[in-house]
This record gives sequence, structure tokens and C-alpha cells, in this order.
Amino acid sequence: MKIYLIRHGRQCSPLCNVDVALAPEGIRQAKLLAVRLKESVRVDAVCSSSLLRAVQTADILGEALGVQPRPGDARLNEIDFGELTGLSDQQIQERYGAFMERRRNLEADLPFPGGECGRQVFERAYPCLLELAQSGPENVIAVTHGGTIRSLVAGVLGLEQRCRLAIARTLENCSLTVLEYSPARRRFTVETVNDYAHLSAHPELLRSAIVR
Repeated sequence: MKIYLIRHGRQCSPLCNVDVALAPEGIRQAKLLAVRLKESVRVDAVCSSSLLRAVQTADILGEALGVQPRPGDARLNEIDFGELTGLSDQQIQERYGAFMERRRNLEADLPFPGGECGRQVFERAYPCLLELAQSGPENVIAVTHGGTIRSLVAGVLGLEQRCRLAIARTLENCSLTVLEYSPARRRFTVETVNDYAHLSAHPELLRSAIVR
């Protein structure tokens, strides 16, 4: 079976990990992805994290694909940014610049001050992934978050969690990362990472177009 990990659509606030709705661009991203999936995959189940931007993305996909999304699951939530939650990019740089530089240098699996590290995210999200893989449906959409996707991919590949930021320079909103589960081997393989071909004709919807 396959799990399609999808980063939620663009949110309506630039602040760090606030629980807000999709921006208009995020709705467009989700609709473009829905068209692609409808043409290429028979989706059996749709689930998401419990955060609003992920739930709304799942609702858009589910409606287009004729699949009722399951209730949001907090195990798929974004990494807990702790003290950085709700701050702007400028505030984060001013207050936590040294920490962010250590993180970018992949020195260690550093927890955000008052928040989580990659290992903690993997330990809470991976059991959810296994449940989905062993629940019966062949193709499952799981709408989640960039930090969670990186932690899951790193864990599946057996990488140290400090290396997760080396998985794609940026994960695009509504990109596809596909995992395939083998019941015989009881493990996942990583088939696709950060596939956003459905957005390629719309540069205004890519993360490089975001103005802070």
C-alpha cells in the first residue's frame, strides 16, 4: 500500500506555526493537487493532522475525490516550535538566531526551546503511519506538515534526525512525498519526495514567491 504525505496548502499567516486557515493561494494549491490525484490515483482514505490548515486541505481533497476525510489526528501535527510559536521571521532571527544557525548546520537533533526535536516528532507520528499502513486501504492521503514529513522520511531511511533538514531545500505546499509499505517486510520505502509537478505552471504558488 502507499501513503501520500502531503504538506498542507499555504496558510494565511506568516507567523511561526500558528493554527490558522488556508490562504487563497493554499486553496488553489489544494485544488490543483486534487485534479492531479483524481486523474492518477484511486484514493481510498484521507486523513490529516488536527491543525486547521491541514484539515482544510484534506477537506478540499476529500470533496474532489469523493472520500470523507477522517477526523484530524494530532500525532500528525507539525513539530512543536515551543517558544518560537507565533513569532515572525525577524523576531526568530533576533531572539534565536544562534540556535537557528546551529540547526541549519545539522550539528545535532536540537529541540526547539520549549518544543520538540525530530526524534520526538518521529516517535509520535510513526505509529500513526503504521496504523494507516495496516488498516486495509491501498492508497491513503495524509495531510501533514513540513517538519513532520522530514522527520518521517529521515526515520524511514534510518538517518539521524539531525540530517532531516537535508531532505529537500524546501518542501513545497501541497507537494507529494510517497511512502510504500511492504506487509511482508513490515517496513516502508521512500518512493517520492517533494513532488510538486502540478504547481510547476504556477510559479506564484511556489514558496519562492512568498514575500515576508
